[in-house]
Amino acid sequence: MKLAVPKEIWPGEKRVAVTPETVKKLKSLGFDVAIEAGAGIDAAIPDDRFVDAGATIAKTMKTTVKDADVIFKVRPPVIDGKTNELTAYKKGAAVVALLEPFDRKELLDAMAKAGVDGYSMELMPRISRAQSMDVLSSQSNLAGYRAVLEAAHEFGRIYPMMMTAAGTLAPARVLVVGAGVAGLQAIATAKRLGAVVSAFDVRPAVKEQVQSLGGTFIEVEDDEADAAETSGGYAKEMSDDYKKKQADKLKEVLAKTDIVITTALIPGRPAPEIVTADMVAGMKPGSVIIDLAAERGGNVAGVKLGQTITTANGVKLIGSENITSAVATDATAMYAKNLLNFITLSVDTEKGALVFNGEDQIIAETRLTHDGKIVHPKFGGAAVANG
Repeated sequence: MKLAVPKEIWPGEKRVAVTPETVKKLKSLGFDVAIEAGAGIDAAIPDDRFVDAGATIAKTMKTTVKDADVIFKVRPPVIDGKTNELTAYKKGAAVVALLEPFDRKELLDAMAKAGVDGYSMELMPRISRAQSMDVLSSQSNLAGYRAVLEAAHEFGRIYPMMMTAAGTLAPARVLVVGAGVAGLQAIATAKRLGAVVSAFDVRPAVKEQVQSLGGTFIEVEDDEADAAETSGGYAKEMSDDYKKKQADKLKEVLAKTDIVITTALIPGRPAPEIVTADMVAGMKPGSVIIDLAAERGGNVAGVKLGQTITTANGVKLIGSENITSAVATDATAMYAKNLLNFITLSVDTEKGALVFNGEDQIIAETRLTHDGKIVHPKFGGAAVANG
């Protein structure tokens, strides 16, 4: 069995899909591991460390993936006209990556046409058996942490209260919108740095988690909040009446807030706009907003992906883009373990063969394409049992 790891060519992507530690474990599973030269440089992993772990280094992407049974990637294969990574993959190869299926219908069609099997790690079911494979949680943790640091860099003051001979500096007030994995880590990080932290989420069930981290939970009094969570633990789209009450409450809080970090996402849909232009206009000059949902359209009115915009009233709007790449070494370590745990599920070590069991919930819910077809029901396919 051959497992290949090409260098990421997505703009700004610094992560790589394996580490020397996971290479050793992949070797013990029976894989021959080929890695493209320089794939780990931006994550502080030189080629010689991969070689010491038992991998071979290939000079080009094509030689890396030639005859590979499994291809590990971070971002989706590039198919932009000038470059089509899929043409180098053999028919039947399993591509395991963050494939962004809700936004890339053309990629699903191209993978089916190329005859490769696509496994989208962001579709991992939220079940206990899959926790060690949950890339969204591992990467979101780092995103929440990093967002607080980036806000500190842009903010003209410090986080903690500081008492000096020259006077006392008041602590910064931080609001986190969305108390999922990224939001909870942002709360914890801002609190550790000495800020006064509050959080908003449509799901009342997260109140206890917010409070356990030292944050104040902001509530909207409405019966609809009791049904604001999906069976998978995600927030639902709320009614217009609820949104009106939410907006009134947030406007009041934001007027007193220095730093806002927004993290609210709804799977398969554009990010909900929660912070309106009117709310931003009511904030203090020098305030900073980091929108971690910018890649899905953003939670903040006026935010632009990958840009920092200063409003007329002096508020910085930052549209975060691939923030986990800013901590590429740790992000790589966690992502690589997620992928290792995923592929281990489908290795028959006695026979030295790959067996993707389509009746397994983890395989069924992550597999997008198989045998030249789109097979995931959410994307127009019919599930296939085994392969």
